[in-house]
Amino acid sequence: MKRILISLIAIVTSAVLFSQPLQRVSPEKAGMDPNRLVRVDNIINSSIEKGEIPGAVLAVVRDGKMAYIKSYGNKALYPKIEKMEVNTIFDMASVSKPVGTAISIMQLVEQGKLRLSDNVAMYIEGFKGYLDTETGKSIDIRIVDLLTHTSGLPPYAPAAELVAKYGSPSPQGLIEYIATCKRDFRPTTKFQYSCLNFITLQNVLQNITGVKLQDYTQKNVFDVLGMSYTTFNPKPELYNMIAPTEKQKDGTVILGLVHDPLARLLNGGNSGNAGVFSNADDLAILAAALMNGGEYNGKRVLGNLTVETMTRVPAEVSAMGRSLGWDNYSSYASNNGNLFHPTKTFSHTGYTGTSLVIDPVSKTAVILLTNRVHPEDKGSVVRLRALVANVVAGSIVK
Repeated sequence: MKRILISLIAIVTSAVLFSQPLQRVSPEKAGMDPNRLVRVDNIINSSIEKGEIPGAVLAVVRDGKMAYIKSYGNKALYPKIEKMEVNTIFDMASVSKPVGTAISIMQLVEQGKLRLSDNVAMYIEGFKGYLDTETGKSIDIRIVDLLTHTSGLPPYAPAAELVAKYGSPSPQGLIEYIATCKRDFRPTTKFQYSCLNFITLQNVLQNITGVKLQDYTQKNVFDVLGMSYTTFNPKPELYNMIAPTEKQKDGTVILGLVHDPLARLLNGGNSGNAGVFSNADDLAILAAALMNGGEYNGKRVLGNLTVETMTRVPAEVSAMGRSLGWDNYSSYASNNGNLFHPTKTFSHTGYTGTSLVIDPVSKTAVILLTNRVHPEDKGSVVRLRALVANVVAGSIVK
């Protein structure tokens, strides 16, 4: 009986320890100048004063430890003012693409369940390639083309038209549209950011595994790393921790439901392009794992070579600047700032105002979470992201 009790205590203790966030250290112990780093406070507060954002949470990870975490302003302005807290959960919008979908796809690659060079049509029946009008031949759209946004698929889909045609939600109707819609260019010849790429990847994963993306990612990524507040379709008991997004015509705000129309209306929140909800502590764990070859606290989600491949821009599309689910130096990468490594830094932004920047060379991550679409979709964080990244990078002295 005593041995059983000791074993139970050990299991519980282990679970508690594992679910803890990154170790918090002072900027000095993380090799950062606190007098330089604290400049971010004025920059973020100025953005709040200008009405660009209602509030924010900033987390800085250095060499696997939390060097700075702070909340600013308010998480809600309507229907009542609510103060921002460091544990506030945000609708991550397109940050879901790498954090949820791409990592899951890369797990399937390293498990031997698909290849990056595979034709998407192998996994989605009726999925059309690009028709070369000169030769009359169909050019395959491959998994890697989806991951790097070089597939030629359109940027988005007409959500209202699809809802009218198929109803809501209708994941099958959405993928039927994507499988046959017009391709804009021959794969790998251009970069065009597309939510449809990652909804397609979602369907590839679901057809291979037989489970929904939200369930696969929860079990194989978020739960493995102990990301306690990261999930698709959060349960109502978490709503009081979630930052609301846009105010609706009926006077309500979107809360606990993904803001993106395709993800919400067509995919019911389980979507490859958006839908993950998370907070700064959880994203810090993921960033630490990626900077440590896919492992955090003895728990591994990707192999070391998988992480290297995922975050490296493929040679055949080197001019495009996109790695496998991430942005390295494309025209969308201004959030990386000017001081982190120019080609190895990888990142992603979200329409709602979220962003994650990781420089594996300096082993630094910048997590800036805002809900700039609240209460009205008018705020802007493009310049703010770069300013914050520069201050963080500039504070590194060791």
